[in-house]
Amino acid sequence: MPAFPENFLWGTATAAYQVEGAWNEDGRTPSIWDTFSHTPGLVANGDTGDVACDHYHRLEEDLDTLAALGVGAYRFSISWPRVQPGGRGPANGPGVAFYSRLVDGLLARDISPVATLYHWDLPQELEDAGGWPHRDTALRFADYARLMGDALGDRVHTWITLNEPWCSAYLGYASGVHAPARTEPAAALAAVHHLNLGHGLAVQALRSTAAKDARMSVTLNLHHVRGVSEADGDAVRRADAVANRAFLGPMLEGAYPRDLIEDTASVTDWSFVRDGDEAAACQPLDVLGVNYYNPTLVRQWDGASLRETADGHQDGAASPWIGCENVEFVRQPGPYTEMGWNIDETGLTELLLRLHRDYPAMPTMITENGAAFPDPVDADGRVHDEDRVDYLRRHLTAVAAAMEAGADVRGYFVWSLMDNFEWAHGYAKRFGIVRVDRDTMERTWKDSAHWYRDVVATGKLA
Repeated sequence: MPAFPENFLWGTATAAYQVEGAWNEDGRTPSIWDTFSHTPGLVANGDTGDVACDHYHRLEEDLDTLAALGVGAYRFSISWPRVQPGGRGPANGPGVAFYSRLVDGLLARDISPVATLYHWDLPQELEDAGGWPHRDTALRFADYARLMGDALGDRVHTWITLNEPWCSAYLGYASGVHAPARTEPAAALAAVHHLNLGHGLAVQALRSTAAKDARMSVTLNLHHVRGVSEADGDAVRRADAVANRAFLGPMLEGAYPRDLIEDTASVTDWSFVRDGDEAAACQPLDVLGVNYYNPTLVRQWDGASLRETADGHQDGAASPWIGCENVEFVRQPGPYTEMGWNIDETGLTELLLRLHRDYPAMPTMITENGAAFPDPVDADGRVHDEDRVDYLRRHLTAVAAAMEAGADVRGYFVWSLMDNFEWAHGYAKRFGIVRVDRDTMERTWKDSAHWYRDVVATGKLA
C-alpha cells in the first residue's frame, strides 16, 4: 500500500468563474467567460457562470467543508475583473475584501492558501483591446499581480501565475472552443508568447510585494504524448513542441525550442518576441504545477485517410494544434470518464519522471487531477461514486510510483472540491467530490470525499 511522506501537501482545487457566481456584484465587471457563456450556442444547455456554485455567498460553508476534509491546502483562483474592474487602474475594495476573507478563513482553519492569479477570466475590456495576442495584456497582468501581492502577499502560501496557458492560447484563440472564441492561429501563437511573458513579469511583481517565504509557481497542463508506433516519432515531437515545450522552454530554460519556430514558420515569423522577453519569462520558481487527466496518442497522418482528431479538447471550427497538420490524434482504448477521456494513470508516472529527468532541480506538485462521472443520487441520498474513487486511487498510486523512482513531488490537489461550471460543457459534467444540487445549492459529500478525507488523514491509500 503506497504511503506518502508526512509533509506531503494534500489539497483540493477550484476556479473563480466556475464556482463563485455573483458575476455582476460589488463592482465586478465582465470577463471573457461572461461574454462567452452569454453568447447563444457556445455553452451546453445555455448554461452560464452567473450563479455557478454561489461560492461568493456561501464562503463560510465551503471553508468548513475544506476543514472537515482535513486538507492542508486549498487552491483557488482570483477573478481579475472582480479585484481590478476592466483590468486597469486601482484595486476594487469589495472584491479584494472577498479574497482577504477567503485567505483569512483558510488560515484560521490551518489551511494554506494557494492562489492562482489567472484561471482564464480575462477582463472583457482587455480582450476588446486585443487580448493575450496583444503585448499590453502581459503588462497589465504584471500590474494586476502587483496589486494582489500588495493586498494578499503577506498571507498567501503559494502563488500560481497562470492555469493551463495552453488552453488560454490554443482553445481560446485557435480552435475557438473556449473564450474568447477566436480562430486565428497567428494570434494564438502571439498569445502563447504574451502568456509566457506575463508569467515572468508577474513573478517579478510578486517577488517584490509578497512575503519573502511565499512560493512561486505556474500550472501547466502538460500533454504526455505517445506515438502509436516507432514510426510516429516526428508526430510526437511536433505535438510535444506546441503543447509542452512552447511553455517549458521559455519559462524554465529561457528560450523557445527551435523546432517549434520552424514547425510554425508558415503561420508566423515570431517577430512579437522582443529582445529580453525570453529572459523575462524565465524566472526562478519554487515548484512546477502539473495538471493531468489522461495521455495523448498520436501518429503520422498519411494525408489520404480520414484524419483522426480525438485530442479530448472538443471539435472546433479550427484545430488548436498549430504546426501539427500532418499529425493524427488517435482515440485511445477505454475505460473512459464522462468527458470521453481514457483512464490511464501510467501516463502520469511517465510524465513526472520526464520532468524529473529534464528538470531535476524543479519540484512538482499535482495541481489538478480528477474525473467526471454521472454521479446519480442513490435511494439513500448518497452519491456512491466508486468510479471516481478508483480513478483517484489509480492516479495517486501513479504519483507514488514516480516518487519511488526519484521524482520530487510535493503535493496533490484533487479536481474539484465541488461540482461546478465546466466551461463549454456547462453543468453537464460533474468533477466534484462534493455534489452541488443545481436547484438548492445544497452540498452533499460523495463517497469520494469521505475516501479522500481518510487518505489525507493517514497518508495511505485504502
